[in-house]
Amino acid sequence: MEASGTDDVDKLKTKFISAWNNMKYSWVLKTKTYFSRNSPVLLLGKCYHFKYEDENELLPARSGCTIEDHVIAGNVEEFRKDFISRIWLTYREEFPQIEGSALTTDCGWGCTLRTGQMLLAQGLILHFLGRAWTWPDALNIENSDSESWTSNTVKKFTASFEASLSGERELKTPTISLKEKIERYSDDRERQNEIYHRKIISWFGDSPLALFGLHQLIEYGKKSGKKAGDWYGPAVVAHILRKAVEEARHPDLKGITIYVAQDCTVYSSDVIDKQCTSMASDNTNDKAVIVLVPVRLGGERTNADYLDFVKGILSLEYCVGIIGGKPKQSYYFAGFQDDSLIYMDPHYCQSFVDVSIKDFPLETFHCPSPKKMSFRKMDPSCTIGFYCRNVQDFKRASEEISKMLKISSKEKYPLFTFVNGHSRDYDFTSTTTNEEELFSEDEKKRIKRFSTEEFVLL
Repeated sequence: MEASGTDDVDKLKTKFISAWNNMKYSWVLKTKTYFSRNSPVLLLGKCYHFKYEDENELLPARSGCTIEDHVIAGNVEEFRKDFISRIWLTYREEFPQIEGSALTTDCGWGCTLRTGQMLLAQGLILHFLGRAWTWPDALNIENSDSESWTSNTVKKFTASFEASLSGERELKTPTISLKEKIERYSDDRERQNEIYHRKIISWFGDSPLALFGLHQLIEYGKKSGKKAGDWYGPAVVAHILRKAVEEARHPDLKGITIYVAQDCTVYSSDVIDKQCTSMASDNTNDKAVIVLVPVRLGGERTNADYLDFVKGILSLEYCVGIIGGKPKQSYYFAGFQDDSLIYMDPHYCQSFVDVSIKDFPLETFHCPSPKKMSFRKMDPSCTIGFYCRNVQDFKRASEEISKMLKISSKEKYPLFTFVNGHSRDYDFTSTTTNEEELFSEDEKKRIKRFSTEEFVLL
C-alpha cells in the first residue's frame, strides 16, 4: 500500500510539472512570428521569398506567421507547408514508465533529447523521402493560434487529473482512418511516401520498443553515466544518437549510419570506413551517413563572427539542422532570416500517442507555426548535422563545408576541420574495445569536457 501511495504521489507530481511547464511555455507558442518581405527565408537549404503581391490581401491568421508591412504571397504557403512537414518531437506525458524510475514524462529535462530526435528524424526524411518531400496534409492541421494553448492546457490537465482519480482514461480515436487517408493519394509513390512518413514517426514513439524513442535513448545514455531526469548536452546526445542507429535492428536502417566528430575534427577515412562497413561484396552501394559535429560557437557567449557560418550550414540542402538553443532551453534550429534563427520548440508537453496502432494521429508530430530567435541569444554549445547519401556525396560535402569554414574563420583556427586519414593516424582511439561500452575512454574524456561547458536544461 505504501508503494502504491508513493506511485500516486509521483504521478500527481508529474501532472503538476507538466501543467506548469505548459503554462510557462504556451505564451511563446501562441505568439505570432514576424517575417520581413525584404529578406529571403532559408529552411534547411531551401530559399523562400515573401514578395509583395496585393496590399489588400492579408496573411491568414491561422498560418502562425505574420509578414511585416502587410506583405504576403510569394512563397508563404510553400514555406508553411515545408516547415510543417518537418517532424516535431516534444515533451510527452503519461507514456509507459521509464525503466529504473517512476517517470512517465520527460517534461522539464528531456528537451535536448527531443531536439536530437528532430535532427535524426530530418536525416531519415532525407534518406527515405528526399528534401523535396512535403506532407500533403501539412496545411490542414490546426494552428496553435486558433485557441489559447494556456486555457487548453488547464482543461486537459483538469480532465486528466479527474480521470486518474476515477481510474479511467479517455481514449481518442482518429476521425479519418489510415486507409482512407492513403486512398486519397493519387499514385503509388505518394502512398509509399505516406507509409515511410508514418514509419519514421513510429521509430520515435514514446515506448520501450521504439528504436529511437526516449526510452531507448535513455538506456544508451546510462552507459555514459546519464539517467532519466538528468540533463543532456548536445555533444552527449550526438553520441547517444550514434549508438541508437548502430544498434537499430531494422532492415530499412541497414543503409544508414552516424559519425560523430572527435575534438571538432572529422576524419574522412573514418567516415568512409563507416559508409563501407558491412556492405556485401557484390553490393556497390555505400551507406548513407549523418555526420554530427559538436562545437562551441564562442566562450561564455556566442561569438557573432560565427553567424555567417551558421547561416551557410543552414543553407545547405543536406543540412539536417542544429541541436542547440539558448541558456536553459534546447531548440532545434532549421533555418534563418537575416540575423534570426528559425526553430522548433520541444517544450510544449503533449499527451502520449500510441504509435503502434495502425492509424495513429499525426497532427501532434508536426509544428503548426515557426518561431524565431536572435542569433545573439544562442547558447555557444551546439551540434551541427548534415546528411550524405554515399561516399561521393560525403567528399563533395566535405569540400564545400571546408571552403565555407575557411571563408568564415577570422581567427587562426576554423570552428572544425576535415582531415584526411583515420583518427588512429593522429594517436586517437576511434573504436571501443568493449562492445558493451557506449564510449571509448577518449570519448568519455571529451564528452566530460563538453558536458562541463554546456548549459543546464530546466
